[in-house]
Amino acid sequence: MNNFLNPARLLALCRKECMQIVRDPSSILIAFVLPFVLLFIFGYGVNLDANRVRLGLLVQDAGAEASRFANALEGSPFIELHRDGSLVHLKAMLAGGEIRGLVVITSEFSAKVRSGAGNAAIQVLTDGSEPNTANFVGSYVQGVWQTWLGQRARDQGLAVPALTDVRPRFWFNPSTVSRNYLVPGSISVIMTIIGALLTSLVVAREWERGTMESLLATPVTRTEFLLAKIVPYYVLGMVAMALCVTVATTVMGVPLRGSLLALFLISSLFLGSGLGLGLLLSTVTKNQFIAAQAALVAAFLPAVMLSGFVFEISSMPAWIQVVTHLIPARYFVSALQTLFQAGDIWPVIWVNAVWLFFSALFWLGFTALKTSRRLDGS
Repeated sequence: MNNFLNPARLLALCRKECMQIVRDPSSILIAFVLPFVLLFIFGYGVNLDANRVRLGLLVQDAGAEASRFANALEGSPFIELHRDGSLVHLKAMLAGGEIRGLVVITSEFSAKVRSGAGNAAIQVLTDGSEPNTANFVGSYVQGVWQTWLGQRARDQGLAVPALTDVRPRFWFNPSTVSRNYLVPGSISVIMTIIGALLTSLVVAREWERGTMESLLATPVTRTEFLLAKIVPYYVLGMVAMALCVTVATTVMGVPLRGSLLALFLISSLFLGSGLGLGLLLSTVTKNQFIAAQAALVAAFLPAVMLSGFVFEISSMPAWIQVVTHLIPARYFVSALQTLFQAGDIWPVIWVNAVWLFFSALFWLGFTALKTSRRLDGS
């Protein structure tokens, strides 16, 4: 048993690895500086909210009804209105991205409203190159239109048509702030990068510096060698995870409704996949630059594109949805968003934890198979 795992040798190897971490500024930058930079970029730079859209307004009617509706648009908290007397100029602003849509009140608007024939209309033009924003523009103007009609009917003592009484209730994210949804997902992307980058350099560094030959000449076993490369960076990764969660909850105000125990469990399993992938790349390439580049391509891009962090997986083609099951970040994103927004929903957490466990087992096991105790790679 001592030949398989000697505690004294393992402790000495871990101490050696810790000394290399302290002496190598790249590990400190990856573990402590990179998370802050990426978290603030994702937290404040990526925003799916459209709380206030810029609209242009052309009023071709000098009547009182047109003026009242224009004032209703201007008073909306969701609309930043830019009045202009030229339709050509407004269209140029729309094409140039200065406004996201424009509203045209035609010359017969007031007369048609007063006639009560129900044929009064306004024209809304939106920038369809951004479909989500275009939908927001249409919804906001439609909301102002319905509110204005109801207020006009009440002012005249008329019966307001009984419309459907919609009372939305938002579970898990009642403020409907996209940051509460994006930040947990961004933490998973950040931890993917950190986990893969931290260990993508360690074995390649041994080969480049010529210290691998010295290690292979010792009685160090493959298990001791791999554990010594994983344990210190696991601790470093968990510290980085704690920093991300602290910044997210204290600085960005994202609520954490789940328990720290569940967060620790799911983060540990995910780090197993990330560290295993980085260690595998480092073992196979034996070159720090190539290993780091491969880690970014193999970890970062799938984590952003195929994890459900920004892009909804159910909206992807069927064969792409199948591929996403191979991405560990998919399960980490789901678990983190559940822990942050909903709490300890164990049926969801356990399913993701099981997938992450097998993913970590695969990457670490594959790395163990590719790790050689001989210089010739056998």
